[in-house]
Amino acid sequence: MLTTETVERWLAEDVGHRDVTNDVPGDTTGRLVAKEPAVAAGLDAAVAVFDYLGVEAERAVEVGDAVEAGDEVLHVDGDARNVLRGERVAANVVGHASGVATTTREAVDAAREVSDSVRVAATRKTTPGLRGVEKRAVVAGGGDTHRLTLSGMVMVKDNHVAELGLEEAVRRFAERKSFATKLEVEVETPEMGERAAAAGADIVLFDNLPPEAVREGVSRLPEGVISEASGGITPETLPAYADTGVDVVSMGWLTHSAPSADFSFRTG
Repeated sequence: MLTTETVERWLAEDVGHRDVTNDVPGDTTGRLVAKEPAVAAGLDAAVAVFDYLGVEAERAVEVGDAVEAGDEVLHVDGDARNVLRGERVAANVVGHASGVATTTREAVDAAREVSDSVRVAATRKTTPGLRGVEKRAVVAGGGDTHRLTLSGMVMVKDNHVAELGLEEAVRRFAERKSFATKLEVEVETPEMGERAAAAGADIVLFDNLPPEAVREGVSRLPEGVISEASGGITPETLPAYADTGVDVVSMGWLTHSAPSADFSFRTG
């Protein structure tokens, strides 16, 4: 997902049209170092930044590895000016991605305390231009990406139900989708979940419901229909939802509220 155009845009945003700051002669080495415990992610993107600048970059850890303060995650070697030009972009993308991965790992661990099978998934609430980086970071943390784009799955949401009605929306989209594409229906009550399953939904999403209502909704679904809970779920409320018997808990929190992990870039 990471294109040359994306890297060029990142660098253009940071370097600008006249970079005097980094007019440093000669060659140098550099290393990206964790300043706090984290789950490493975004390293491929950082390598791509330095590759574009002609700087040799090598990962010191694998994506998904747990690192401690002081651990080196990336080592670079090359022209000093280009090393310095790439350092902030690389540190920013690794810090942001590692924050998402760390938050995801914490969420998965919390879910595992109450369920051995529930999946913790991301949503499409990603930062424009950074979806690929953020979704890969979710995977690094042990989470599920959910759909990467609208094309990944057909989802009947509240606005579709308001426009077409639940059954008609399911019928309409079922006729248009590929046999290989699943159809998910977002519902607001346990009873709507039953209706969605009867209409042909492969997945029923219980949205913005308390855990006890999700539990009831899951119990009403026929065997073979996947259940999902979503809507304002936080790390604090996640265990209660994971304990309802639902198959998937999806959290926008993983990408829109994860704090960035702290990394420092050092040369010489």
